[in-house]
Amino acid sequence: MAEEKEQGKEIRLEPRKVFLKDVSYESPQSPEIFARDVKPEIDIQLTLHHKHLETNFHEVVLQITASSTEKDTDKAIFLVEVHQAGVFEIACDDEAQLDMIKEVACANILLPFARETIADLVAKGGFPQLLLNPINFEALYVQKLRKEQQAENTPKSDSIN
Repeated sequence: MAEEKEQGKEIRLEPRKVFLKDVSYESPQSPEIFARDVKPEIDIQLTLHHKHLETNFHEVVLQITASSTEKDTDKAIFLVEVHQAGVFEIACDDEAQLDMIKEVACANILLPFARETIADLVAKGGFPQLLLNPINFEALYVQKLRKEQQAENTPKSDSIN
């Protein structure tokens, strides 16, 4: 249980359930790919979704897509997509702080589970284990806030056709 007191307000975060919501693995060139010397290129994409379930309960879903292609041909070697989810009980009255908790603290809780699933699936597919680097969710959250702020500050032009 994580607790923080700020000016008399208590903030509480408790993971209630961590679960695998969706998973997909493809290796379109198997088994022929194993007979060739291939130079892979890896691409990692991630997104984070969250929704309110009921009082103080929120679902957070960390979606990670890892794809590998041949450098020379751009043919797919493998594609793995994991939707690692969790139900979190979060007591927080400040909406901005609540979003930060979901996008930083909850995402940090989910990441090790998603990393393990991806590494396991890729290895079971016959490829070297894929170990994802740590992700700085706080930096991603700050970057998201800056983009939103820039979008709000950009004057909208009226177009006449």
